[in-house]
Amino acid sequence: MKTFVRAGALSLLLATTVAAPVALAQAASPAADSMFRATTLNLSAYGETRIAPDMATINLGVNTEAPTASAAMAANATQMNKIFAALRRAGIADKDIQTSGLNLNAQYDYVENNPPKLRGYQASNTVTVTVHDLTRLGSAVDATVSAGANQVNGISFGLNDPTAAENAAREDAVKALSAKANLYARATGYRVGRLVTLSEGGGYTPPSPMPVMAMARFDKAESTPVAGGELKVRVDVTALYELTR
Repeated sequence: MKTFVRAGALSLLLATTVAAPVALAQAASPAADSMFRATTLNLSAYGETRIAPDMATINLGVNTEAPTASAAMAANATQMNKIFAALRRAGIADKDIQTSGLNLNAQYDYVENNPPKLRGYQASNTVTVTVHDLTRLGSAVDATVSAGANQVNGISFGLNDPTAAENAAREDAVKALSAKANLYARATGYRVGRLVTLSEGGGYTPPSPMPVMAMARFDKAESTPVAGGELKVRVDVTALYELTR
């Protein structure tokens, strides 16, 4: 008699266990079914703002050669100290001057059918200079070249604070996205019911430095002319809309 009761209890437990997933699936079915029956629209758009830059970054430095490595480095250090002093006199703060490269290389002369002959050593030291006031940019370049810089490797323009330009681009992107959604809805006989998801990509990216020619010491009095032009700040957005009749 006890064996029969245990078997019956086991059968009831198994039936309950098996029935639970079935009931769960049935409960979830209407929600899943409604999701598949919804008509959605997946679109992307972008907004773009053009704005004048208000800061610039210059990469410049000094190359020096000498018969020995220590002499090349010493000569380079002397010239770089003059450049740092010139930048400070031009109104550039120490925090806006950063060493970006320091190299020492042996220099060889190559003659056919002969082993390479050591000519000496070349030391190079480059710095990245951030200029927050573009009215100082030309004079800053002139000051460094006058102080001994013989390499100006590139210049790029940017924004001290891109927030306002990015927000303007965001608003344009959302307006373009909404207009596109309404157009597609009308064309297919629907109307936009609600915005389901919205994601953003892009944003302000500082442009790559533009190469400029290495410059020798200036003999003319006028400052180097610099034109910043305009920057493009772009924001991309993607959205999922639910459409209704």
